[in-house]
Amino acid sequence: MGAGGIQVDAAGDLAANRLGETGRREFKNLLRSYNLDLAALNVPLRHGLDVAEHQQQRIEHIQQAMQLAFDLGARKAVVPLPKVPDEQDVLRARVLRESLTAFGSFGDRTGSMLALEFGLDPADKVKAYLSTFDTGSLRLTYDPANLLMHGHDPLANVAPLPGWIVHVHARDARSAGLTRGLQEVALGAGDVDWLALTATLQVIEFDGFLTVEREQSDNRLADVAAGVKFLRRFTASIG
Repeated sequence: MGAGGIQVDAAGDLAANRLGETGRREFKNLLRSYNLDLAALNVPLRHGLDVAEHQQQRIEHIQQAMQLAFDLGARKAVVPLPKVPDEQDVLRARVLRESLTAFGSFGDRTGSMLALEFGLDPADKVKAYLSTFDTGSLRLTYDPANLLMHGHDPLANVAPLPGWIVHVHARDARSAGLTRGLQEVALGAGDVDWLALTATLQVIEFDGFLTVEREQSDNRLADVAAGVKFLRRFTASIG
């Protein structure tokens, strides 16, 4: 495909509690043999960071993934950011703050980052909320399709975030009709203005990977390959 890096899930044989020191060395050697970098480590979750049930186990699971991301060279673990709680939502607000405080402290100690994938809220609200944490380890994963599908302008929501975005998921979306709303489509076939978007990412000095993802397709591999080729027109750092 010509990609320079990949994103993998911290699951299965690549779960932090299953990949020991030898396995981590072997995986890094495998990446080097294909001349690839690990762009980021995605951490699948059953419940969000604002859910009280099994909170401590979830925190430990994500911290282990953050350490794994550091050991594998990516330093970035990606998890979804829940909707920023309102003042009335006291329990959810407390649980989310406790979780993010733990991740920020852990990241500051270990040199890893939690790259929170946002989209439920606009950039200014997310930035204002994360700015209340005294840490440099809570940063953002930007996904224009995620923003589009939640009613936010993807271009307007990247410009306010210089220094905050450390990872990008390159996905696209467009209207599927009056009754179905927006849905994910192949990269370049949607409503995202990729020329303007990649230019804006350069303006805010984002220097990470644009990682092509395809969640809903009968031929995701072919769509990802086409997406990498499409993005090559605009930038070199494609995963």
